[in-house]
Amino acid sequence: MARRAYSPKDIAAKKWETLTWGEEWSKPFGFPADNASWFVSGASASGKSSFVMQLAKEFCRFGNTLYLSYEERINQSFQRRMEYLKMYEVQGKFRVVTDDTYEELVARLKKPKSPKFIIVDSFQMSCWTYEQCEALVRTFTQKCFVFVSMEYKSQPMGKPAARLKYLADMKVRVMGYKAYCQGRALGDAGSYYVVWEEGIIRTSNNI
Repeated sequence: MARRAYSPKDIAAKKWETLTWGEEWSKPFGFPADNASWFVSGASASGKSSFVMQLAKEFCRFGNTLYLSYEERINQSFQRRMEYLKMYEVQGKFRVVTDDTYEELVARLKKPKSPKFIIVDSFQMSCWTYEQCEALVRTFTQKCFVFVSMEYKSQPMGKPAARLKYLADMKVRVMGYKAYCQGRALGDAGSYYVVWEEGIIRTSNNI
């Protein structure tokens, strides 16, 4: 049986639920669909981990959020980051796991009232394949997946990560405590999300 081909009218009629967030987020990222997939990369000490946690907190306004902390697990810096960003304010909406296998995550997401937003930090430490990540996005079409990637020489580390970047709707690179959208749902050209204002000042002054 031939697969369906969409007409321009069919495509124009499609509607998405979007993230109706404030200007702080909409200016750099626009109003993406709440099931858009994200790819976030950045060098060590760029502010990437803080940005991802801030994004997680914002997601909690729209649904339950699951943070897969494969890279840091729950260490002292992870704890401090949660305290600094006041994650206790989203106590009922935010959960962290460190040991879920791919199969356990799939089982978790099949349950009623499972998380809407899933953050995988990091893709490299999850030891998943590109094909497994693609299967998550294609299977759980109403959920939002955020894949966080390490970098090597300013590029996503490893060919599977580079490939995963192309799968994502929203591509974000964090540099010098600024998060830039490089994806398909751009906000204002040249704008960026401020991850840490003091860090930007220090970086710009070479402190």
